[in-house]
Amino acid sequence: MDGSGEAKAKPPQDRLADWLAEDMAAVNRLIRERMASEHAPRIPEVTAHLVEAGGKRLRPMLTLAAARMLGYAGTDHQKLAATVEFIHTATLLHDDVVDESQRRRGRPTANLLWDNKSSVLVGDYLFSRSFQLMVETGNLQVLDILANASATIAEGEVLQLTAAQDLRTDERIYLQVVRGKTAALFSAATEVGGVIADASEAQVRALFDYGDALGIAFQIVDDVLDYGGTAAVIGKNTGDDFRERKLTLPVIRAVAAASADERAFWVRVIEKGDQREGDLEEALAILRRHGAIEAARDEAVAWAARAKAALDNLPASDLRDMLSELADFVVERVS
Repeated sequence: MDGSGEAKAKPPQDRLADWLAEDMAAVNRLIRERMASEHAPRIPEVTAHLVEAGGKRLRPMLTLAAARMLGYAGTDHQKLAATVEFIHTATLLHDDVVDESQRRRGRPTANLLWDNKSSVLVGDYLFSRSFQLMVETGNLQVLDILANASATIAEGEVLQLTAAQDLRTDERIYLQVVRGKTAALFSAATEVGGVIADASEAQVRALFDYGDALGIAFQIVDDVLDYGGTAAVIGKNTGDDFRERKLTLPVIRAVAAASADERAFWVRVIEKGDQREGDLEEALAILRRHGAIEAARDEAVAWAARAKAALDNLPASDLRDMLSELADFVVERVS
């Protein structure tokens, strides 16, 4: 890896991409091959819209980095990285239907360009492709980890359906949702990289802990940005979570400290869905009044620190340094 000042100035995910360029090229070839369909051309059309949308491919890079960091020299980690990206893409397709979203990574969503049926069925196809790929590695532990992650992701999404608009939802339930919908795939991505590299049980656990904490920090940051980011940064419209009546960490913190009038406001806009002109601005004023955005930001920073601490149990290397810097970078977006 180039250790020059210019290379060091790049964001850590870009330096990771440079370090893993050969592996990522193989992963991208696999993705293109496996998203093809002889009989249903809409499948590659819909998939390509998301896969080629300029996403950072962060999750598959985590799998590749974990395997390489622990000395893996084969190619099965590439299949696992493609598996992780397919699972991620499938969940995005399904999420956008559930949330009735109109933007993803700054572009119109697939359900908007095509229809809900196409998004759901193509997501199902990608889940199936992901299982074909993971089976090809012949590693039962890998299959167990990724199958469990897929179930946990679905469970987290269903939990969010009932918890998101219920003011009784507390930080424990919020964390359960975040672990399901976001962190489960981060931790599975890093964990299977260690497993395929035949790492020790302690090393695999450290990789799981890193991915879990990184994923939680990542989601909290996204939730904070929804109340203070720009559409260009977050790939969706600011205030989307508010309009979709999602109880995220900043709102949970504000509800916990709410006056009677403030609680009545949250009941109206979140539980009852009676949102009016100026309500988003009022929500922002309440969040600021209670320091809820800053508190959520601090929580994200604490999870990033946990991610970095987990790496202490892994061998020192350039890749480990980049993964550590990645944890800092995730929370820099809100610092």
